[in-house]
Amino acid sequence: MLLRVLSLIGLSFLAGISEAFAEWSVTANGNIFYTDDVALFSATRRSGMDGDPSQPVLDVTRTGLGSDMVFEPGFLISNSITTGLGRTVFSIKPQGFIFAVNPEWSQASVAVEALHSFTPNTAIRLRYFTAPDQLLGNSEVSRAEPEVFANERVTSHVGYMRLEQRLSDNWELRFQGRFGKRVYNDTFARRDTTFWTIGPHLFWRATEHLRLFAGYHYERGLASGRHELDAEEDASYVHHFVAVGLDAELMPHLELELDFHYERNNWTSGLLEDERNGEHENIFQGTGRLLYQLTDRTGLTLFVQRANRRVNVHQTVDHNTNVGVGVIHRF
Repeated sequence: MLLRVLSLIGLSFLAGISEAFAEWSVTANGNIFYTDDVALFSATRRSGMDGDPSQPVLDVTRTGLGSDMVFEPGFLISNSITTGLGRTVFSIKPQGFIFAVNPEWSQASVAVEALHSFTPNTAIRLRYFTAPDQLLGNSEVSRAEPEVFANERVTSHVGYMRLEQRLSDNWELRFQGRFGKRVYNDTFARRDTTFWTIGPHLFWRATEHLRLFAGYHYERGLASGRHELDAEEDASYVHHFVAVGLDAELMPHLELELDFHYERNNWTSGLLEDERNGEHENIFQGTGRLLYQLTDRTGLTLFVQRANRRVNVHQTVDHNTNVGVGVIHRF
């Protein structure tokens, strides 16, 4: 009798494990890119409504550091649970940028997320994103003579909260907030920045095969260096981000994604000797992505990105073009 009870308990336990693991989903992707500027690649790749558009970059007068081939591996591991309060999907997404010729620019990031659906029409999404020890480039340490330069590195910690509300069969409204911290290496600790972001996203399903979207973000960043008595610079800023785009099913198994966005960075330094005093930066970026679904689980992708950056006091425009191909597979 005891053996039968233990057997039933064991079978129930194994059935529970099997049911839990049946909810797991693993998606792997690998992309290979050509980039014409190693210093701007990661900022261009991560810029978007659902990315990190305010990721800092090297001063545009010191970009243009050469081209490279970049391997971008990534995984999305997720599981879901359903309770009386609704369904929750937990996921983790590690990602890397591995440079072939300039390995010092290689970096990794990870995002951890929970998406809870209260009803079929209402959900909340929570996410933590971090990109540790990212190389920005060789920057000027001080304006004192003689000039001294050192590698500038930053670690980003960003928390997201987004409310997602379906208004009708064709309309969806999302409202996103972010709070984050950029922590620089000791040499550039005066640039450590705390920031917050808010903004709406609106989606419209125009037809069965076409979805249009638009979004806006307002972001305020405050640098720790603004409090220093002998401060030479203040990296604080106000950031505006506007995006429009579409997702279209061109034919069975072939999808097209296009988006265009404009960014305006206004530096708010009031220090008379700070080169950022009175400066602003304009960024225009377009992205195109084709996805061809080979099977239910495997797809091929083609990417094209182009970004133009210009600071108002500089005469030149800084360009970054990324072209890539990839494969995505769901296990």
